[in-house]
Amino acid sequence: MILLVLLASILIAAVTVYQYREEAKDYHRERLQRKEAAIRENIQYVLEKTTYPVETGKIPLIFKDEIYKIKEIHNLELYLYDLDGNLLKSSKASFIRDSTIQKMPDYALQAIRTAQDKRFVEKFEEAGQDYQSSYSYITDNYFKPLAILNLPYIEDDDFINKEMNEYLSRLGAAYLVMLIVAIVLAYFLSKYITRSLNEISDKINETRLDKKNKRIYIQNTTEEIATVVTAYNSMIDKLENSAAKLAASEREAAWREMAKQVAHEIKNPLTPMRLTVQSFERKFDRNDPEVESKLREYSNTLIQQIDTMSSIASAFSNYAKMPAQQDETLNVVKITKLALDIFNESYIYFHSEEDEIIAKFDRTQLIRVITNLVKNSIQAIEQAETPDPRVEVSVVSESKMVAVLVADNGIGIAEENLEKVFEPKFTTKSSGMGLGLAMVKNIVETYGGSISVSSAADKGTVFTVRFPK
Repeated sequence: MILLVLLASILIAAVTVYQYREEAKDYHRERLQRKEAAIRENIQYVLEKTTYPVETGKIPLIFKDEIYKIKEIHNLELYLYDLDGNLLKSSKASFIRDSTIQKMPDYALQAIRTAQDKRFVEKFEEAGQDYQSSYSYITDNYFKPLAILNLPYIEDDDFINKEMNEYLSRLGAAYLVMLIVAIVLAYFLSKYITRSLNEISDKINETRLDKKNKRIYIQNTTEEIATVVTAYNSMIDKLENSAAKLAASEREAAWREMAKQVAHEIKNPLTPMRLTVQSFERKFDRNDPEVESKLREYSNTLIQQIDTMSSIASAFSNYAKMPAQQDETLNVVKITKLALDIFNESYIYFHSEEDEIIAKFDRTQLIRVITNLVKNSIQAIEQAETPDPRVEVSVVSESKMVAVLVADNGIGIAEENLEKVFEPKFTTKSSGMGLGLAMVKNIVETYGGSISVSSAADKGTVFTVRFPK
């Protein structure tokens, strides 16, 4: 709005200046024509009353005194030239012979001879002042050319410029008032518009797929804002429906994937069990002197596979079990030390700058998180066969959060696998089902925390767990 007012004021000022200049040009042109017509009438009157023969040679005698009277009446200098452009008589009194006016310019003489109306007007500038100079023929009663009349005219624009400046001053004052009014209106109008837009923006920023979003209710607003609000509310309804369908689809897919994984893992020990039973049934001999040792071997094989199936079932059970939020107030430093006591490895080191950092976390689940991460570090070191193994566990206070860092100098994680380490059933080990880190992530996020990993192949890995104090 302010920009439009400024542009309009500049445009109108430019048009005004242009209009005044055009009017000035028209005024000077018409004024020169009026002056010329009036002087020609006076000259014709003198020619009619003179007693001298009306011919070119007698012009200086005819207008000896009359030319000065005409000058006083019309307040304009005039020069009379013969038909060849030589000066006959001038109203400009001078004791010095002025060579610049003794002869008409050749281009002016040529122009008046070739012009249809036998008239030529020259425009020029001298000493910063604009001039017009008109040339026209003086004729006798029989329209025979006698002489050439030259009228130099000064274009005095002082009055017009004064009028233009006064008008621009009034226009500037009016537009200054309009500009102030526009600024005030723009301020309150923008406040009125942005108040509704800010409320809409806040609601949009709060929109989440994983929670119930609130609809927007705004009264006394513009039609455009109301359209946006209606569109947002419609989007919220569709989003909730889509979220519900997506959640159901994800749960179904997750259970389907879980069932496939359980079936696959259980099939692995069932195959050797079946083969063992069939082999025992085919080769069993009661009279065999080594029947007891073979029976014991057979039993051990079955027990080993049964234990494998039991561990598989326990692992899936632990992953599927969501930890209940106990909101137990505990000392993270103390619990972390307690979790490390079960390990016998001498290369596990613990560090904390504070003796006590209080947080709300289930004691069992926190121990579960730390032991799982430390086990991963130990296995990474064993895979790498590091000559100087080292696992460092640190507890750090960070503003409103507490961080537990588990760092090792083991085999590390390849860059392409970093984004997959927390996915269920992903593993780079020859044994295990890849549920440990997924379980840790599940527990930490349940308590409003997060887990991240940074690693370099063959150099080591750092897991960082953060959760609120």
